[in-house]
Amino acid sequence: MPPRLRSALSAVLLALSCLLVPFGTLAAWAAYGLADTGRYVTTMAPLAADPSVREAVADTVGDGILRAVDQHMDVRPAGGTPAGGGSLRPFVRDAVRSFTQTEAFRLAWDTGNRVTHDAVLRALREEEDDGTAGRPVTVDLAPVTDQVKRQLTRDHVPLAARIPVEHTAVSVLPASRLAAFRKGFHVLEVAGLWLPVAAVALAAAGIALAVHRRRAVAATALGTALGGALLSLAVAVGRGLTLADLPADVPHPAAGAVYDALTASLRTASWLLLGLGLAVALTTWLTRRLRLSRPTRPRPPSGPDTPPPPSVHTPTQART
Repeated sequence: MPPRLRSALSAVLLALSCLLVPFGTLAAWAAYGLADTGRYVTTMAPLAADPSVREAVADTVGDGILRAVDQHMDVRPAGGTPAGGGSLRPFVRDAVRSFTQTEAFRLAWDTGNRVTHDAVLRALREEEDDGTAGRPVTVDLAPVTDQVKRQLTRDHVPLAARIPVEHTAVSVLPASRLAAFRKGFHVLEVAGLWLPVAAVALAAAGIALAVHRRRAVAATALGTALGGALLSLAVAVGRGLTLADLPADVPHPAAGAVYDALTASLRTASWLLLGLGLAVALTTWLTRRLRLSRPTRPRPPSGPDTPPPPSVHTPTQART
């Protein structure tokens, strides 16, 4: 193969490899990081101690309890005015906030995340014709409500024992978006495996085909570093876009904490790509500089007009 054609083909393969690096990293993170229930629960566990997350949980659970109280409690004192959720509101808020600081809440947090993740994964991996296509993915808040009710009862809060504990289904994935998420999830499962493999294969083929392999290695390393930098920038931009698209009733500090926790491993991977690429490129450049600066011995001339080397007479030859 002509050298120019080899160089052009090598450049194309290396460019494709560097282009696939950030996309392959993103797909692998989504397919093997987010889609693994154990890793997801471990990632979300520290958020049980985050103040913004605790406040968001307290507001959500407290509002759910008060709505249930307003719907099912009809207690009238002597004056005839119904004593519903309004009289319990400060007690419920305080009780839920106190509950979020206990070990029971951390266990409930882990259990809730595990149940939610399992429900979403089960819905994404099921076929569309199994009867679940028109139903949203929901989780039950009854265990948390029961824990808060018990605490209010232990604190002797009036009417706490009459708080209804019902199986309230909270939608975590609407039915209208389930089909699109299901297709995207299947694509990510395939891409998470084959995109990194394709990136490595293209890089190896491009380096093997290059005329100057040292330069090819350096170019691949710089392209990998650039891909890591772009991936890190994409994570930062995605955070702002994600928070901007949230409804007004969703607390942004808590959502930001969840986004940061979920993308922590992706940010780490992007910085590793950046650092590894720069390190390999720098090492390649330094080894080339050292090789060029090393003194070389002149080669003896050769050819028909080259004079023969001078003969060396030993003492024995001189006597003979």
